[in-house]
Amino acid sequence: MRAMRGAPEKNLWNDDTVIKVLALNGSPRKDGNTSILIRQIFQELEREGIATELVQVGGKHIRGCTACMKCFENKNKKCVFDDDIVNECIGKMADADGIILGSPVYFTDVTSDMKALIDRAGYVSMANGGLFQRKIGSAAIAVRRAGAVHTLDTLLHFLLIGGMIVPGLPPIGIGREKGEVVKDEEGMKWAENTGKNMAWLLSRLDTANAFPVQKKKH
Repeated sequence: MRAMRGAPEKNLWNDDTVIKVLALNGSPRKDGNTSILIRQIFQELEREGIATELVQVGGKHIRGCTACMKCFENKNKKCVFDDDIVNECIGKMADADGIILGSPVYFTDVTSDMKALIDRAGYVSMANGGLFQRKIGSAAIAVRRAGAVHTLDTLLHFLLIGGMIVPGLPPIGIGREKGEVVKDEEGMKWAENTGKNMAWLLSRLDTANAFPVQKKKH
């Protein structure tokens, strides 16, 4: 049984007995509105003793997928391009029990760094038998006005194509300048509920010993 209840210690991420949720922040603003939504989700997860980790993806200058298909030849759970953080992210995603993808809306879609990550991670996952199958997935979207639904679709498509389970509609928070999203009470409440839903489902799956067989094999 994985440990539940009570805020986890910071060093528990490497403990195989603890439920873990990884969030990938596609915003170049490290502490912007997307990060605020993610941390609102984390608050509920940590309340239930689930270990969390936030990886900054936005602004890391991630190269896009070239469809070279080397991942299907090598089948080593890595992208052949190893000069950015993508392989590190793939490893953490494969190890996690839950995955949260966060992005602000850029011209009605995710940021370029987030798109590059999910394109390459998705290919590597498929090339290796589905690294993310049956993990619990969600997202967090920060928007000023238009494009929230399209951005959400992009992230949900990645989660669902990867065979992940999404417990309800992920949160959308309204705000442009840093911190404005906290004024969106409905969006913040939505993020809180997402955390509660993820924690509830993760605990039920843990009890049933239903975590993916791929876990811990990378």
